[in-house]
Amino acid sequence: MDKRQMIGSRIAREFKDGDYVNLGIGLPTMAVDYIPEGVHVVFQSENGMLGVGPSPAEGKEDPDMINAGGGFITALKGASFFDSALSFAIIRGGHIDATVLGALQVDQQGNLANWMIPGKMVPGMGGAMDLVTGARKVIVAMEHCDKRGNPKILRECNLPLTAKGKVSLIITDMAVIEVTESGLVLREVAVGTTVEDVLKATEAELIVPEQVGTYGM
Repeated sequence: MDKRQMIGSRIAREFKDGDYVNLGIGLPTMAVDYIPEGVHVVFQSENGMLGVGPSPAEGKEDPDMINAGGGFITALKGASFFDSALSFAIIRGGHIDATVLGALQVDQQGNLANWMIPGKMVPGMGGAMDLVTGARKVIVAMEHCDKRGNPKILRECNLPLTAKGKVSLIITDMAVIEVTESGLVLREVAVGTTVEDVLKATEAELIVPEQVGTYGM
């Protein structure tokens, strides 16, 4: 299991039977392939669909069936299709139990920066602001450090914010970290990773409880 698969499988454990969930583009969409048997989750794609199913088998892709990021998807029995106005009414109306998004930075106040780096081309905000405001739970899924090895979990974000104080949980290739009123709590570390490894790779202060779980087996 590579680190992207590990993150996707760990994301899937956060959903309860009957949840309505929006998965952001890229890494978060991997969660759809790891939903435990017996757990029924209704996935929404913000380009206008409820009932997204697992990724199609190679060679079985339908060019008319794509998610908001342009990736191929399938539809479960009973899936529905609609326009962007209704899709965002669902999001803004508070009907989404959880959303999972990627991030450029997250800080110890639960602030999120995930839409632009000053001076670089920006395709647009997309639905991120609506999702983090409308969803009941906001999960960030990302690699723990950037391509240069710099921490992405900071004391304070220095990129333009998407939202303030909305992040509930951070899932990376190294750790699962809960955002609480007291600060960031280290709940789990990935198999093959130590608490010390996580502390070194994290700029923000972490609260380390006596018992820290593991994931990725």
